Amino acid sequence: MVQIAAPPSVQAAPYAAMVVDARTGEVLHSRNADARLHPASLTKMMTLYIAFEAVKNGEITLDTNVKISRNAAAEPPSKLGLSAGQTIKFRYLIRAAAVKSANDAATAIGEAIEGSEAAFARRMTRTAKALGMTRTTFKNAHGLTESGHLSTARDMTALGRHILFDYPEYYNLFSRTETYAGIKTVNNTNRRLLAAYKGADGIKTGYTRAAGFNLVASAERGNERIIATVFGGRSSASRNAKVAELLDLGFKRAPSNAPRNAPAAPVYAAVTTVPVADGALRTAGKVIRVKTAVTKSLRPKARPGSTNEPVMVAMDDVIDQAVAEAMQNDSAVAGDVTQVASASAAIGGAINPVARPAGLFNRALARDDEPRVVTRVSTSGGRHWGINIGRYNSHHAAERQLIKTALKEMDTLDGALRKVVRRPTGYDANFLGMERDRADLACQRLQARNVTCFMIGPS
Repeated sequence: MVQIAAPPSVQAAPYAAMVVDARTGEVLHSRNADARLHPASLTKMMTLYIAFEAVKNGEITLDTNVKISRNAAAEPPSKLGLSAGQTIKFRYLIRAAAVKSANDAATAIGEAIEGSEAAFARRMTRTAKALGMTRTTFKNAHGLTESGHLSTARDMTALGRHILFDYPEYYNLFSRTETYAGIKTVNNTNRRLLAAYKGADGIKTGYTRAAGFNLVASAERGNERIIATVFGGRSSASRNAKVAELLDLGFKRAPSNAPRNAPAAPVYAAVTTVPVADGALRTAGKVIRVKTAVTKSLRPKARPGSTNEPVMVAMDDVIDQAVAEAMQNDSAVAGDVTQVASASAAIGGAINPVARPAGLFNRALARDDEPRVVTRVSTSGGRHWGINIGRYNSHHAAERQLIKTALKEMDTLDGALRKVVRRPTGYDANFLGMERDRADLACQRLQARNVTCFMIGPS
């Protein structure tokens, strides 16, 4: 959490650092990495990890209206400014905690999931142990200084890597310089590093007087991704400078190509469940209503055939192959889709696959006035939405952009129809045949990479 900075002279927090190759987990540099220190708002990485987990498990939805308690509303800054008794969607609490590092939002997340912040803190510690964070214990959801609330540079680096691999569909939250959080637009506490360091796209800042200035940062360049963690910086500026230095060191030491070695998924102890009324299950005093599974929330969906891991490999050969296959499987589709709606502000986002566009189309395309589909036709029903990713001067340019975009955003665009539509002023590049939630999520991800995107509704 970034709050009003105390003068550097009062900072006496111990210094610790860790640098790893995110692809393999190899440690490239460490200093005092196992010293148990105050994590400050790096804590919210675990709060958010469990929030993502809870949505995935159907414990809560992104659209659940959360009633704010007096306890949450009373948290000191940094905060969103929530009032006791008001209700706010769960998605906005996630945004506020991830981007603004809001303490009131973090506490509200914990209470919404576990009923109380104390119970949530116990779950945080259990989850930490399941992730291999052996020297971490949590006492609250926000990271304000509390006895026994401690972690290490090694553990927080591991947590950052788990967020990257386990929930890539949410990862772009951490690179947003600002976001709407239900009651106002909030700025990212890490925006200076995001703007200043090439390839930086997350993850989380932290500051308290006891902790100093902390940061877990991740950056991607080419095929390489580095995670660097600093505890005990003297100021936000000096901390950012040190993190940039560590990221540079990581990129210098990491190989250009390395096998991806995803961290093991957390293993939780088995829990005995007892059926109770209305088809619910009771476990450890908490009732989980299995009959009310999420059906309408913008719930992240795993990539078909994958373990929901981010792609961190160059795709030159894949692009060429996909282009060749697309050229062989072209099929005509008639009709225009003309209703264009602004993309709604939904939570989500993914770590972006590294695409190395190479190899243009090697044979003549169809006539510019002939709309074409360059992928398979979707067979699932109810997919009447789409997205537009821009207007181009030629059919060739629009079609090429569709191919490149589909390969960069394979998770949400898998199965969508790629269609070029001729307009009086150019050629629209559209993805069609999508469910509304999937189209919305795809736009969010593309907009996070500064790609123009608009949703197209049913005509």
